[in-house]
Amino acid sequence: MSNRTIQVDDRLYTYLLENSLREDALLRRLREETARNPMSMMQISPEQGQFMALLAELIGARNAIEVGTFTGYSAISVARVLRPGGKLICCDISDEFTSVARRYWTEAGLADRIELRLAPAVETLDELLAGGRAGTVDFAFIDADKESYDAYYERILRLLRPGGLVTIDNVLWDGKVADPRVKDADDADTAAIRKLNRKLARDDRVTVSLVPIGDGLTLARKR
Repeated sequence: MSNRTIQVDDRLYTYLLENSLREDALLRRLREETARNPMSMMQISPEQGQFMALLAELIGARNAIEVGTFTGYSAISVARVLRPGGKLICCDISDEFTSVARRYWTEAGLADRIELRLAPAVETLDELLAGGRAGTVDFAFIDADKESYDAYYERILRLLRPGGLVTIDNVLWDGKVADPRVKDADDADTAAIRKLNRKLARDDRVTVSLVPIGDGLTLARKR
């Protein structure tokens, strides 16, 4: 028994996957292909994808937004569980990475459920707000450039309906957020994540929980 989150070593992580993960062959192939990419560290873990899918399903999400898509693993995980008629808008700037995503989305039968917008995410989110989409989004995932996290969060919060959920990735940042040797002045990404973490802890517009899954995932439910 433990009164704090236990350490997950390789043996326990393997057990976790063997006794929980329901990753199908398509997602496994996507993950294996992505692992050969020099930027594979940007891929979320499979158990995190499954966890986010469960969250989206629990709240009955129909309209969702993803900021940062990479090769599309998280998008498939979430899009699959959206209610009938649902749509996931994916914001990214890389045609190279998302070309892999589009191939797998088509194979998964999700091409009509996922809308990719290749543009700076702030521009896309502002366009959605200007188009009257405030208060209409059920679920969101933020996993893009860290220095813009706060800008993404503020716009997503306006887009969410009351009771909507935003999930924010990399909030533990490989432990750097808690490492006093990593100075804000020397590491803009770490500084941005630290600042947002402190803000979220006090933000009374949301109920919040930081979950130690993957590289740290914050859940913030709009009140």
